[in-house]
Amino acid sequence: MNGGLNILDLMLQASIFVKVVMAILLIFSFMSWVIIFRKRAMLTKAMRGADEFEERFWSGADLAGLFREVTAGSGAVTGIESIFEAGFREFARLRQRRQMDSRTMLEGAQRGMRVAESREIDRLEQNLEFLANVGSISPYVGLLGTVAGIMVAFVGLANMKEATIATVAPGIAEALIATAMGLIAAIPAVWAYNRYQTRLERIATRYNAFVEEFSSILQRQAHSDDPA
Repeated sequence: MNGGLNILDLMLQASIFVKVVMAILLIFSFMSWVIIFRKRAMLTKAMRGADEFEERFWSGADLAGLFREVTAGSGAVTGIESIFEAGFREFARLRQRRQMDSRTMLEGAQRGMRVAESREIDRLEQNLEFLANVGSISPYVGLLGTVAGIMVAFVGLANMKEATIATVAPGIAEALIATAMGLIAAIPAVWAYNRYQTRLERIATRYNAFVEEFSSILQRQAHSDDPA
């Protein structure tokens, strides 16, 4: 529209301070979206991996054979498979020792699984803190740019003999763009953080349930090894 305000022109004509604020917010927004897409793929992979592994686990497969299958790959074992691998490896190691009681074997396996579980949750939580920080500070960074832009606009008006809406509008508009950019950066980050935190809690609950269920199976095997 002729005579209208062009957002790109306003951004280019803004003061240096406001431009710096806008650049920071653009960087925040870009990094947030990178994390959002990566985290979505990571959590989806973790949930799908848990589905596939538990289907094999509860199909009645031999635990030793399943362990060999899990560790046969060349890549690092992750997800619920890493919890199973850590627990069964420690259980088998303690089982080979002579005069090792069932309680000690079970406790060792549980410690191994808890460590693996904590490691997996920590891996899935990585970078979520950045989304929370972007969501909380971006509006304030944008507001800082707005305040600075308005101050510059009013200082410029001091040199004019006559101030009208036409002379005030561009300066105020370019200042308000910083606030808008702060919200644009913050809203997706807050939404993604809350959504992924909920999904992560579900995955953690599922991992914890598997640890308890697998511990029960190992407990029965340990007791079967005890002399009558």
